[in-house]
Amino acid sequence: MPLFARAAAAATSGAEAKQARSRRRLRASGVVAAAAAAVLALSACGGGSAPKSSDGKVELRFSWWGGDKRAQLTQAAIAAFEAQNPGIKIKPEYGDWSGYWDKLATQVAANDAPDIIQMDEKYITEYSSRGALLDLSKYQIDTSKLDEAALNAGKGKKGLTGIAAGINAATILANPAVFKAAGVAIPDDKTWTWEDYARISAEVTAKSPKGTYGSAAYGTDEASLGVWLRQNGKSLYTGDGKLGFEPSDIAAWWAFLKDMSQNKAVPSASEVVEAEAAPLDQSGLATGKNGLAFWWSNQLPALEKASGGELQILRFPTKTGKASDTKLWYKASQFWSASSRTKHPEEVAKFINFLTNDVKAGEALLADRGVYPNSQVRDAISSKLTKADTKVVSFIDQIKNELGEAPAPPPKGAGAIQEIIKRYTSEVLFNRLSTEEAGKKAVDEMKSAIS
Repeated sequence: MPLFARAAAAATSGAEAKQARSRRRLRASGVVAAAAAAVLALSACGGGSAPKSSDGKVELRFSWWGGDKRAQLTQAAIAAFEAQNPGIKIKPEYGDWSGYWDKLATQVAANDAPDIIQMDEKYITEYSSRGALLDLSKYQIDTSKLDEAALNAGKGKKGLTGIAAGINAATILANPAVFKAAGVAIPDDKTWTWEDYARISAEVTAKSPKGTYGSAAYGTDEASLGVWLRQNGKSLYTGDGKLGFEPSDIAAWWAFLKDMSQNKAVPSASEVVEAEAAPLDQSGLATGKNGLAFWWSNQLPALEKASGGELQILRFPTKTGKASDTKLWYKASQFWSASSRTKHPEEVAKFINFLTNDVKAGEALLADRGVYPNSQVRDAISSKLTKADTKVVSFIDQIKNELGEAPAPPPKGAGAIQEIIKRYTSEVLFNRLSTEEAGKKAVDEMKSAIS
């Protein structure tokens, strides 16, 4: 059955059938496209939100993903908003990442989407292009204090469908304890090259106990590939929604990783697969089994807490040894988006404006979703941040003048790309495919996913 048809069926069948089909769509990486398409098919239906709660207040449903700490901080922000706006009640709906998109897709297909939606970069184009998200530029939301790159990340052909909840950057995090035990100096991230990265990682492995490696392997996410491509004059995506690289480009990225694997600078193929399934607090960096690892900047505090010691943020290495050639960018860690079917767009806009611009929201949320994109709020809450969060803010400020152009937003279907990258990285590391074969097969699959 075509994906769109499955989505329409999911919106009209019983609950059990909907969940089963939704799980299958997610595994096929077509869940977002299918569910969002159902919005158009169901355009004659009414919105999913009730006009008023039982106490006469306007009730808005607000969904997000994250752990217990995020839930606690977000509910504190909700309480602050409700205190200022007694006529509006916010009903929280949250869960972990793995179940969030399955649930949201089913809700959208059933015309029962939450009013306010925490959205991710991988899926925002998918949902907005199908008409599932509200154009927030039509409502009273002040965006004048937002970092320009973060603001532009939420813009597309359907308008401003997401406002950055936080900003972060791709980083390499170092565990100083591993380097100290190996007697190796942490590299100077303003001057190191990719060759330095490979050499230093191999040296740490050689001088460490068995099972400890200089670096975790890259290849399980799009960020490291994105940086590599940008430094080589290419990009993940083009402005017209196509791939911005050729099979030979990703093959070269894998060839470098394979050389590192053969030199034991990174874990073995089987250890890499095992590490993929480990939660953040059991990652090689957190447990002292990796000296270096690829993470987003906003993940530093949780990793530092898990490791029991301080970690250091590093820029990516470059081809030239110049920090100005790193080609990093500010990424919106998440977005505040809204359902196009909400019956209360003005109240939704008021809540998103509060989350974006009010110091009380900043004092509640702090840096949980990344560095606050509103510069005034960021300054106002700086004294309340933890030492780890302050370290992240400092790094974000340090690289401001080194950033490359903002990358093109992920096109429809881009949610499948990370899984394709991970799968073919495994094929290369296990020597089941050459880097050239993997490059061709992966690019063909990626083109199909975003076509």
